[in-house]
Amino acid sequence: MSENNTGDRLLNHDTGGRQTRDGIRIYQTEDFAGMHRAGELAARILDEVAPLVVVGQTTEALDDFIRTRVEEAGATSATIGYKGYQHASCISVNHVVCHGIPGPKTLKDGDILNIDVTVIVDGWFGDTSRMYVAGKLSRKAERLIEVTHDALMRGIEAVRPGNTFGDIGYAIQTFVEANRMSVVRDFCGHGLGRVFHAPPNVLHYGRPGTGPVLEEGMFFTIEPMVNLGRPETKVLADEWTAVTRDKSLSAQFEHSVGVTPDGVDIFTLSPAGMFHPTY
Repeated sequence: MSENNTGDRLLNHDTGGRQTRDGIRIYQTEDFAGMHRAGELAARILDEVAPLVVVGQTTEALDDFIRTRVEEAGATSATIGYKGYQHASCISVNHVVCHGIPGPKTLKDGDILNIDVTVIVDGWFGDTSRMYVAGKLSRKAERLIEVTHDALMRGIEAVRPGNTFGDIGYAIQTFVEANRMSVVRDFCGHGLGRVFHAPPNVLHYGRPGTGPVLEEGMFFTIEPMVNLGRPETKVLADEWTAVTRDKSLSAQFEHSVGVTPDGVDIFTLSPAGMFHPTY
């Protein structure tokens, strides 16, 4: 689940252990194992829901499946009860940018959707999302999904000690805009670990060399939202669902990562290799 870029949604700051002057928690080497367990479960559940994403399916049925799988695994959904939210996933269809609420509406041929799941395993948070397609994929939607996925991976490639969060955002922004699409600026990634949301705000745009410096032991999400049209969004009356103002299609991919001594560790890799719906 992404954060509002203003920072007003950041909750549950983790105060244990060493923190940087920017308030970013530095985790220990042994903490990576806990993040892998949580991330693997979240990713596996997203693998398992894939066959259910078909024309005629409802998003609430997808969410019911996810809720059941979280419970069967002996884990906890981080989103149920979070600020009053009552679902085990966010499911965002077509022009919904993020935080789409599962409901009775059925999927139509050609719909694209992001499913976002966060689980808690032994106190560790695993947060990931990816794109799915119901029926036949249009070429413009396919290209949007490809660019969004590849933008995420370019952002992840910029993660290493000594780089900055601005380097991550710059890698994403320049790639997306070179493909004549736009990066959403109203929502961003976030720190996590033994809490759901913590510093820093991980922006998906920026300038090289700006922002906090990456250090070994930082855990955070990178989750760019990319629009075919303009970047502006608005939040609907339910106070959750964010949509593109111009009704253009939007896509998102999300991984939880940790900074290692010489690069990055992705905690939420798909066990079945299904992170991208067409690769």
